[in-house]
Amino acid sequence: MTNHPAENSLQLPPRLSLAQLPTPLQALDRLNQQIGGPRIWVKRDDLTGSVLSGNKVRKLEFSLAQAQAEGCDTVITCGGLQSNHCRATALLCAQLGLKCHLLLRGEPSGHPDGNLLLDHLAGAEIHCYPARQYQYQLTDLLRQWQQHYQDLGRRAFVIPTGASDGIGVWGYFEACRELKADFERANISPQHIVCATGSGGTQAGLTAGAHWYGLNAQVWGVNVCDDEAWFLNKVAADLADWHARYQLPVDAASLAVKVIDGYVGPGYAIAEQEIYKCIAQVAALEGLVLDPVYTGKAFFGMLQELRAGRFGDAGDIVFVHTGGVFGVFPHKQHFEF
Repeated sequence: MTNHPAENSLQLPPRLSLAQLPTPLQALDRLNQQIGGPRIWVKRDDLTGSVLSGNKVRKLEFSLAQAQAEGCDTVITCGGLQSNHCRATALLCAQLGLKCHLLLRGEPSGHPDGNLLLDHLAGAEIHCYPARQYQYQLTDLLRQWQQHYQDLGRRAFVIPTGASDGIGVWGYFEACRELKADFERANISPQHIVCATGSGGTQAGLTAGAHWYGLNAQVWGVNVCDDEAWFLNKVAADLADWHARYQLPVDAASLAVKVIDGYVGPGYAIAEQEIYKCIAQVAALEGLVLDPVYTGKAFFGMLQELRAGRFGDAGDIVFVHTGGVFGVFPHKQHFEF
C-alpha cells in the first residue's frame, strides 16, 4: 500500500467523537476451511458502540457535528420502520441532547419490535407514512416538518436516508484510514472490500477512501434494494456532492464504482430462506451475527461470488460488517431450527 501524496493536506469538516474506534478486523478461518478460496476477514463495524449502531455512527459523527455547527436543536431524518439509521440517529440525538424526529416508511402493527422499539425508547418523535405517500412525498414532508420547527422558533437539521450524502461520505472515507492500519498490522493486502449497499453512502466513502489512502483494493457494494444502475448513479451522486461541498483535490468522477447485483431477492427487507440459512450457519460457525435486510444478503452474495471465482482463488478479502443485529428480531418467524 502506498500513501497518497497529499494525504496529510486534507482538511476534515467538523466531527464528533461518538463511535468506539478502531473496530476489530477478524479472520473467519473456520468458514474458510469449509469453502476455500481467498481468506475472508470481517471489519467489525457492528461494534462501533452507541447500542451497536453499526456503520451509521461513523457517518453521523459528521452529520450531527454539522447540525451542531449550524446551531440546530432538532434533527429530522427518515427511513423504513426498521431503519438502522433512524435508530442510531435517535439514540445519538438522545446522547447529545438534541430532539429527534423520524419520518418512517410503512404502517406499524402490534407492539414495536427491533429498531422501532429502540426509536421509542430513545424518545424520538415518530410519524409513519404509507409506503406510496412516503415514496412520492418524502422531500415535501421533510421540508414541511423543517418549516414547522422554524415556526416554533427552533432550528431543524435534515439528514437524508442513511446519512448518505456529501457529509456522510466522510464516515467511510476516514474508515479507510483505519483499514489501512488494520491491513498493516495483519500484514495483508486485500484486493477486494465488500459491503452491503442500501443508500449508497457507505460504498461512496469506502470507494473514495480506498483510493485516497492507497489501499489498492476494489470496493464492491452488494445492493440490498433497487438495482445496479440505481446504485451506480446514487454513489456517483454522493461523491459528486462530497466533492462540490468541500472542493477536494480528488477526481470523484474517475473513481471505480462497482456493484454486485442479483441478491436483492423479493425486495428490500424481504429475504429468501437461503439468506436465513446463511445467517444461522455463520452465527453457529463464527459467532458472527448478520441480519436479513443488509449484511445477510451481502455476505451471502459475497460467498456465492467467491465460489464462482469473481475474487480469485487466493489472497485476502474484507467484508465490512455494517451492523443491523436489531433487524434480526422482526424476522424471527423465518428461521428454521
